[in-house]
Amino acid sequence: MSAAEKNEPGAGRDGSPVAAAAHSGVVACWSCRGPTPAAEPFCATCGAVQPPGQLDHFRRLGLERGFALDTAEVERRYFALQRRLHPDRFATRGPRERALSQSQASSLNAAYETLMDPLRRAGYLLALEGIAVDRGDGQTIDDPELLMEAMEMREALADATDAASVKGVLDHASAAAESCRQDLARAFAAGDRAAAHRLTLRLKYLSKLVEEAGLRRLRLPAKVR
Repeated sequence: MSAAEKNEPGAGRDGSPVAAAAHSGVVACWSCRGPTPAAEPFCATCGAVQPPGQLDHFRRLGLERGFALDTAEVERRYFALQRRLHPDRFATRGPRERALSQSQASSLNAAYETLMDPLRRAGYLLALEGIAVDRGDGQTIDDPELLMEAMEMREALADATDAASVKGVLDHASAAAESCRQDLARAFAAGDRAAAHRLTLRLKYLSKLVEEAGLRRLRLPAKVR
């Protein structure tokens, strides 16, 4: 996660007039100085592209913050905004507006890629709450039950030597991942951060196992597959 994303939850709290205005939902357009909603990519007065600001990914796409999302709606909103903000549309504009369109497009892509992926979406939601899933310090699973499940499933994959056994591991891990995503939706909806954190860790290793089992299946000799 980028530094900008980590700072999103605290945006607009430095006490400056600009930050206060942004936090209240209205900023001054850099081009005409007219009032512009902070969440809007274009000035309501002159139509100039605005800086992407410190919106979180949900607000950037006009969505309610939460794990349970309609991915078709996420895609609809993303592509609608992408058409309006694509840098090619601003090729004849001034250098600042061209640069801002690039920034807007990058921020929009980051929001889309994060929210469309359940694991990244869960990690992002936790980060917005100040809870780190990946600390980057080589942390290991400290939940005995979770650790045992991970070890058993990895052993099953290591022992799988034919197509049927590899497929069995893949199917089991895929079903477990889907169940975990449903449990995550319930945990986030209930505001249970501890459960959401634990389930996000579980989904992380299950997703990795699904990926590894799929690759293992592809690497089997054709006559074994």
